Amino acid sequence: MTEQTGPPLDPEQTRQVVAMAMELAREGRTKMLADLVDHGLPVDVFDHAGNTVLMLAAYHGHPDTVSALLQRGADVDRRNDRDQSPVAGALFKGEEEVVRLLVAAGADLDAGTPSARGTAQLFGQQHLIEREEASGRG
Repeated sequence: MTEQTGPPLDPEQTRQVVAMAMELAREGRTKMLADLVDHGLPVDVFDHAGNTVLMLAAYHGHPDTVSALLQRGADVDRRNDRDQSPVAGALFKGEEEVVRLLVAAGADLDAGTPSARGTAQLFGQQHLIEREEASGRG
C-alpha cells in the first residue's frame, strides 16, 4: 500500500470511492480495483451492508478479481452484516473456481450463518465442498 498524498477525502468523496470499488468488484474489473487498493484503498473496505469487495467479487463469480484481492491480503473470512461469508456466497451461486480459490486461501467452511457447509447442502453444491476436502484443502 502506498502512502496517501494530498488532502484527505471528504465524506462524500469517500462514499463515492467506496461505491466505485463495490461496482468494480461486482463487474470483475480486476485491474481498476487492484489499482485502487494498490494506491491506498483498504482491501477490506465494505459497503453499508458490510459486504467487502472480496464478498462481491466472489458472489458475482470473478475468480481473477478474487485472486487479486487475496494476493493483496483480503480477509477471506470477513462476513457481512448478515453473517454471510464470501465462500458461502460463492457456493450459493455455484462458482466453483471462486470456491476453490477461497478454500485454498484458508476460508473457514464452518463460519457464518449459514456456514459454507450449510449453504452447500441447502443449494445442492456439496460436490464443491467435497472436492476441496478430498484434495486436502477443506
